[in-house]
Amino acid sequence: MKIPKRLAPLLEEGLIDEVLGQLMSGKEATVYVVRSGDAKRCAKVYKDAKQRSFRQASSYRDGRKVKNSRQARAMEKGTRYGRQMQEASWQNAEVDALFRLAGAGVRVPQPYICTDGVLLMELVVDAAGEVAPRLNDVAMSEARALEIHALLLNQVVRMLCAGVIHGDLSEYNILLAADGPVIIDLPQAVDAAGNNEAAAMLKRDVDNLATYCGQFAPQLLATHYGEEIWGLYEAGLLQIDTPLTGRIKLETRPVDLDGVLQELEDTRLEEEARVRRQQELGTDW
Repeated sequence: MKIPKRLAPLLEEGLIDEVLGQLMSGKEATVYVVRSGDAKRCAKVYKDAKQRSFRQASSYRDGRKVKNSRQARAMEKGTRYGRQMQEASWQNAEVDALFRLAGAGVRVPQPYICTDGVLLMELVVDAAGEVAPRLNDVAMSEARALEIHALLLNQVVRMLCAGVIHGDLSEYNILLAADGPVIIDLPQAVDAAGNNEAAAMLKRDVDNLATYCGQFAPQLLATHYGEEIWGLYEAGLLQIDTPLTGRIKLETRPVDLDGVLQELEDTRLEEEARVRRQQELGTDW
């Protein structure tokens, strides 16, 4: 096949020996199967920002730290240099997340190197050694759906314990490898402690898993794992082996309306007394 322009430098530098074919083209990148020595790997070629349909929403960038103050200012102003730095930050976020999560025992492709907008990483395969299918391409029995859902919930918990939330998790970025599901596509990964929308993103990720697996195991549709996981995380009680129920405790006590009204009245009276005191002192505030 014709060698993609962006992969030519990797061939010249000996990082890859052959481009075997295109695996897929998505909203943010085109992925190729390549050969490095005797091993098959995949090369993810990030698309230029103008070509991508996936917007780098500020909600995903919230909480990401930029060490260089000049770069941070340029990114804020949206200069040409700032846009280049933003692109680099977007790509590096996936590399950083992959190394961080692999070290935490999360099932993600092993990254090798990222250079000039190309990420070289492990090729995930099935039991036959072929490219692993996406979860959305696999039909499952009820028992298998429950098993896969439980495995994926554990991966989400492991990610959160490592301080990371996928942010765009669904059946389309989960591969079903020979030894279980593998999570892919992490450029939009967010910092759980630093992102203001972290709780909502985690809940959406977990709800997506329940919705898909719930097609085969409908009992999953009534679960609330997202709220439960985040509640445990906020309370400092979440560990990788914490038992989950999918249920959350709802507040069932009746609202003390008289008590609420009395608190409002007390606040009003205190404010009136404060204003009177200020007026007696001859000042406005």
